[in-house]
Amino acid sequence: MSTKIDRRSFIKRTALALAVGTALLSGAAQAVGPLEKEELKFGFIKLTDMAPLAIAYEKGYFEDEGLYVTLEAQANWKVLLDRVIDGQLDGAHMLAGQPLGATIGFGTQAHIITAFSMDLNGNGITVSNEIWEQMKPNVPTGADGKPVHPIKADSLKPVVDSYKKEGKPFKMGMVFPVSTHNYELRYWLAAGGIHPGYYAPHKGDNSGTLQADALLSVTPPPQMPATMEAGTIYGYCVGEPWNQQAVFKGIGVPVITDYEIWPNNPEKVFGVSASWAEQNPNTHIAVVKALIRAAKWLDENNNANRPEAVQILAKPAYVGADAEVIANSMTGTFEYEKGDKREVPDFNVFFRYNATYPYYSDAIWYLTQMRRWGQIPEKKSDDWYMETAKKVYRPDIYRKAAEELIAEGKMSAADFPDFASETGIRAPVTEFIDGVTYDGSKPNAYLEQFNIGLKGDTQL
Repeated sequence: MSTKIDRRSFIKRTALALAVGTALLSGAAQAVGPLEKEELKFGFIKLTDMAPLAIAYEKGYFEDEGLYVTLEAQANWKVLLDRVIDGQLDGAHMLAGQPLGATIGFGTQAHIITAFSMDLNGNGITVSNEIWEQMKPNVPTGADGKPVHPIKADSLKPVVDSYKKEGKPFKMGMVFPVSTHNYELRYWLAAGGIHPGYYAPHKGDNSGTLQADALLSVTPPPQMPATMEAGTIYGYCVGEPWNQQAVFKGIGVPVITDYEIWPNNPEKVFGVSASWAEQNPNTHIAVVKALIRAAKWLDENNNANRPEAVQILAKPAYVGADAEVIANSMTGTFEYEKGDKREVPDFNVFFRYNATYPYYSDAIWYLTQMRRWGQIPEKKSDDWYMETAKKVYRPDIYRKAAEELIAEGKMSAADFPDFASETGIRAPVTEFIDGVTYDGSKPNAYLEQFNIGLKGDTQL
C-alpha cells in the first residue's frame, strides 16, 4: 500500500489564499497566469533523489505558487508510470528513461514529457560479501592497503567466468528496464568485458538476457538488500539509501558509484503526461518553479542544508530509512567496504552544474543505450534521436519557470544556463570509466565506439 502525506490544514490554505488575494489587490501581478488546477497529487519512489518534491512541500514552495500538493509513495516504477498515464497522479518523480521509453513505445505506449531534471548522480553498484571476497584478489590496492577506486568490472569478470564454467547463472538486480541503473550497470559490466544481454522486443523477448554473461532482473529499490541477502541476486545497481543499507546491515559492499562511471550523469526527472501539460500549462510552470527553488535549497551554501534534508527524508512518509543511513551519502560521503568512508561531495547533486535543466543530450544518451541493448531494435538516424529528445525534454517550459523566478527576485540569471545561447547539447563528455567520449550531437558515431552492444545496421 502506498504511503500518503496529508495536505496542510484547511486553515493554513485559507490564510494563504487571503494573502494571495491581498497581494493581487495591492497590484502585485500573478506572474504565471491563472492556475488551471490547484489540487495536485504527485507520486514518488522511496529514494533520496525524490528530495526536491519533499523540500518543495516542506518549505512551502508549492504553496507559494498557490498549489496544494499531496505526495504519495508508489509501490514500484510501473505502477507509478501507469498512474501518471491514467490521470490518478498529476505527475511524478520518474526514471529518466520512463518518459522516453513510453513515448517511443518500449513497454507502455504513452506520450510523457519532462521539463525538470531532478538530480545528478546518486546511484551505486553493490555486491554481496561472498562476491566481494572473490573479487578482492583482482582489485588493485593502494599504499594504505585499501582498494584503489574506481573499481572496474574487470575485477568481477573472473568471478562471472567461473560461474559460467560451473553452469551457474550470475544474477544481478536493477530497478527497471529503462532505468539509469540498468544502463549504468550494463555500461560498467560491458566496460569490463562482461556481456549484460540484449532485449529483442521485435521478437517478443523483453527479458534483456539474450547472449548475457550476467543476468539482470528487476527488483524494487527498497527490496534490493533483502533480495541480495536471500541469495536471489549477487549484486545490484540502485539509488540511495539502498547501497549504504547493505553496508549498515553488513551484507554487501558497494564497489562503485555512478559518479565514477560517468561524473555528473543525469538521474531522475519530474514527468507528466503530454496531455496534462497541454491542459495545465500555467500549473506546470508553477510546479517547475517550486521544484527549482527546492533544488537550489538542497545544494546552496555548500550543501549546508543537507543535514536538515536528511531528517526530512528519514520520515516514514518519504524514504523511511534511518537518518544515519541516508546521511552516509546525502551529506557528501560514501562508505564502500565497512569503515572505508570516502569524501564524495558530488554524490548527490540537485542544482549545481545546471542539474535541473532538461538537456536534449541527456535524453539522447538514454536513447543510445536503448539502442545499444536492443530496446530500440533497428538503426535510427541522428535526426531521429534529436527529434525524439525534443518531443520529451522541454527546456522551453523550464525557461519560462526560470524567467519568472528571476523576475520575482527569487533567483538570479547566474543560477541558470544562458538561455539565449543554450542549444540543449552539453559539451562532449570524456570522463566515462572506459574512456569513450560521448557527443550528444553524434549518437550513431558514439555507438560505433563500443565493442559490446548493437550499432549501425546490426539487428538481433
